[in-house]
Amino acid sequence: MTQPLHSLPPRVLSRGEKVQLTDPKGRMHTFVLAPGEHFHTNKGLISHDDIIGRTEGIIVANTGGVDFQVFRPRYEDFVLSMPRGAAVVYPKDSGLIVTLGDIFPGATVVEAGVGSGALSMALLRAVGATGSVHSFELREEFATIAAGNIADFFDGEPDNWSVTVGDLAETLPQTFGPGSVDRVVLDMLTPWNTLEAVSEALTPGGIVIAYVATVPQLSRFVEALRASGKFAEPESMEAMVRGWHVDGLAVRPDHRMIAHTGFLIMARRMADGISPLEKKKRPQGATAAAEDVAAWTEPEVTEAAIGTRTAHGKKLRRVMREAGRRLRTEPEDSADAQPTDVTESPTSNSTGPKEDR
Repeated sequence: MTQPLHSLPPRVLSRGEKVQLTDPKGRMHTFVLAPGEHFHTNKGLISHDDIIGRTEGIIVANTGGVDFQVFRPRYEDFVLSMPRGAAVVYPKDSGLIVTLGDIFPGATVVEAGVGSGALSMALLRAVGATGSVHSFELREEFATIAAGNIADFFDGEPDNWSVTVGDLAETLPQTFGPGSVDRVVLDMLTPWNTLEAVSEALTPGGIVIAYVATVPQLSRFVEALRASGKFAEPESMEAMVRGWHVDGLAVRPDHRMIAHTGFLIMARRMADGISPLEKKKRPQGATAAAEDVAAWTEPEVTEAAIGTRTAHGKKLRRVMREAGRRLRTEPEDSADAQPTDVTESPTSNSTGPKEDR
């Protein structure tokens, strides 16, 4: 006889959780539930007590009679609304990193350039409880912001995540032995400078993945991989996402789309002492002039040169205070709690990175 399927009861929304409210126009609002508190809109209030203890997928009305859908934020919603000191790896790219980079449960993953922690969250969910993610970050303030955001996302800092403040090229050999890492993900200005340490740490068949913003960075990293003689032929790509407007017979592409955010380069580690197969190439018409090569490879790669936006000064200090604030607030202090943490998330018909909207 077939045994009946058993399912767990739906998890109810509780105090201290983040929820996302969507109004009839598709505008999203994210805030933390606290007993006795109210969410303020320009057309009325919503009591947190009307949400606490209920499941997702409900509809609540504010005092002005406007209805709102209630859900927990998705990974993308969380990433686009969390405090950030540095630009994040956009979800469309982190999805490719996890899938095409074959980040599997139980893997040992090294990440360089933790930024605000968005990619770290995706990697941690992919490796599961039996895997581990170790992040390296040059700037201590970014490591602090990432730790707060990751703890906020997972309701506490995961036991299988750690962060080292320092240069990957110098600290990776001190942290991992030869051939002990399954995957390395590089989100940094000059990933080609780390290849010696990365190739030493990667196991044969392991994968290195780089996320870079500009064409010169893409070219220099690919050529460095080939020149090292330790990696199979690299794969390079970018992802563009275009939404569609669907309303009866009015079906067309959205006017805006998530276009270029960054390039992804992936390559697999060859076994020690084995040279990769050389890619067959058509003969080139002419050899590049020395001055052209110099113009392409010699300029220093800086955040300003490639247009990277990072928080500085007062804004950076504010972001450091906000990251992980939800878990630092004790429930018993609700009577003296600060105003509810409210963040407007992107609307359902908005596209592109948050900093561009």
